[in-house]
Amino acid sequence: MQPVYIYDAIRSARTRAKPEGGLHDLRPHDLLKGLYQHLEQRNGLDPVLVGDVLLGCVTQHGEQAGNIAKTSTLYAGWPSAIGGLTVNRFCSSSVDAISIAALKIAAGQEQAVVAGGVEMMSRVPMLADRAAAFVDPVFATQCHMLMMGSGADLIATLCGLSREQVDAVALQSQQRAARARHEGFFTSIVPLDNPVKEITVTADECIRAEVTADSLAALPPAFAGLGAQGADALQLAGYPQLGQIEHVHTAGNSPAMADAAALLLLGDEALGQRVDAAPRARIVDAATASDDPLQVLSGCVAATRKLMARQGLSVDDLDLFELHEAFAATAIKCQLDLGIPNDKLNVNGGVIALGHPMGATGAIMAGTLLDELQRRGLRRGIVAASGAAGAGSALLLELV
Repeated sequence: MQPVYIYDAIRSARTRAKPEGGLHDLRPHDLLKGLYQHLEQRNGLDPVLVGDVLLGCVTQHGEQAGNIAKTSTLYAGWPSAIGGLTVNRFCSSSVDAISIAALKIAAGQEQAVVAGGVEMMSRVPMLADRAAAFVDPVFATQCHMLMMGSGADLIATLCGLSREQVDAVALQSQQRAARARHEGFFTSIVPLDNPVKEITVTADECIRAEVTADSLAALPPAFAGLGAQGADALQLAGYPQLGQIEHVHTAGNSPAMADAAALLLLGDEALGQRVDAAPRARIVDAATASDDPLQVLSGCVAATRKLMARQGLSVDDLDLFELHEAFAATAIKCQLDLGIPNDKLNVNGGVIALGHPMGATGAIMAGTLLDELQRRGLRRGIVAASGAAGAGSALLLELV
């Protein structure tokens, strides 16, 4: 198996998943076309060199249906010989797209692969595909499939977390993200034009710098209704030691829905002689894992632990962690279970503040990690994301 390198990592800004959002007027294919063009121009990349494109996308419905990884390259005018694969492992989809792409290069099947993800949640809303495993209550119960907020509330209950503790995570995320945006730390963002609104989108929109502890505390619980409809009963049957589920998550300490896409150019060492770019980082290893589906979102911890154990690494051996802030309680669980100090975890905020375009989030976090490692002169970090049903995926990245 040969080494796999990341030559570039770019993304759109994360914009509000609403009609007034900066990217809303673009179709997913238009958004990706802009990123493909930036990838070409920045790296002197001849698309003929690309053997495959792998994209994470969760809601593969409407404009995002029909294998968007393949159709978007055709729409962008890339050679028809390029393959395309759209990946869905829920919210860790683009982490897995990167992992599968890396395997193809490591095995010598391809010299260059583009991997990433896309989710335009203002145009293709979450659950627009009406998957029975989510929207049919009886069938969902048989599959042990619960909505993400219910899993987050169970995690908070199991960890004994108070409303004040989870709100503190949200406030920190907003403050860190606002500072990073102000200081220009998100250097993987490339400008994209929206001709309908006649604007060029260059900055993340979901950050709420004005949030305070008091404003967060005033928000009502968001998932108590789901609990009353049967989620609490299912979870309490699995955890009989609990007297009740504490519903501590609100709109303020939950991920913000967003529109965005991200792409990484992966290749072998020889690719550096055929493009105008040098390798930025190496993909050292990847791991997937699944945990208790009743907790829904604990797979991030399981995948990170599996990856660290296989590599014989401790937290001290790693400089930074970009872990999916899928609700505040999951971020705390990551810290508690893995022993990650606060100054190594999501140092520029997480998806509570920045937004969570589901199929693109993992690829965005990979670029954020590389940017921050380089900015700080550090070397090695882990990107990991949780998906529904306890799924989780992780990547170990090391700067060249």
